[in-house]
Amino acid sequence: MRLVPGSERIEGDGADPVPGRIRWAPRKSLWIGGMTATALIAGPLFFAWDAFALFLATTAITLCAGHSVGMHRRLIHGSFKCPLWLEYLLVYLGVLVGMAGPIGMVRLHDLRDWAQRQPDCHSYFGHRAGFWRDAWWQMHCELTLDRPPGFRPELRLAADRVYAWMERTWMLQQLPWAVLFFVLGGWSWVVWGVCARVTVGVTGHWLVGHYAHREGPQTYVVEGAAVQGHDVVIAGLISMGESWHNNHHAFPGSAKLGLHPGQADLGWNLIKALERLGLAWDIVTPEQLPYRPALRQVRAQACGCPLRRRLTVRS
Repeated sequence: MRLVPGSERIEGDGADPVPGRIRWAPRKSLWIGGMTATALIAGPLFFAWDAFALFLATTAITLCAGHSVGMHRRLIHGSFKCPLWLEYLLVYLGVLVGMAGPIGMVRLHDLRDWAQRQPDCHSYFGHRAGFWRDAWWQMHCELTLDRPPGFRPELRLAADRVYAWMERTWMLQQLPWAVLFFVLGGWSWVVWGVCARVTVGVTGHWLVGHYAHREGPQTYVVEGAAVQGHDVVIAGLISMGESWHNNHHAFPGSAKLGLHPGQADLGWNLIKALERLGLAWDIVTPEQLPYRPALRQVRAQACGCPLRRRLTVRS
């Protein structure tokens, strides 16, 4: 039986997700602050259509293949299997988004998921602060819990030298690409291919997360959980399917996030393309996940929801 993904890496005995202090994180703040300032100031000055095309292409690749498929669906949730060399490539592309290294991303994701599933949690985990304060908290600060849980990644992840290297150098990974872009297209390619891309990727990730935990359509609720997921419909396509967050809260181990008609999921399309090439297998969908007694359907979908289909089979 599959555990709720991430639960096996968190040791929560005696931990409390409520009391804690939010503090400015200089390294994190200067990183995204510097990227954002450069993009806003130098972006218009160095605008060129070829640089903008580079921005669109590199943003799409790193967000879809990297963050959504490699970092989130493969490394964090293990919702499909693939050759190790491909996993490394996909996760590396996820590192280029500019949020954290692979170990850091797994730790942040699992801690947030653990907190959100408790009866109550700190406002930081639930994005309950106002728009601008939440932006400051999430992108420029860190929460230190008074009684944090332990984090113990599986040996496959903890002992992997490639991931350890990515973790140590995740900020520096932008430099080779900045040099290449400068050689090929000058400063406009550097500004748009690195600074603007990182700015949009990191800020967009926060923006989707902000609304996905506050408001929007819901098909399911997880009873007893402090934070519920919502679908951010307007961002379904550009988020590569990640904004179907209500589905993800309901079925966190599923490789497919867009479960209902009209829910574009480019990450899922990429996984299915890899499957046709023989590069992805053991792909998990909601029907294969264990029954969750706390999961309840609150809105019907035209195609019939996965929860209802599973309950029908179960009965």
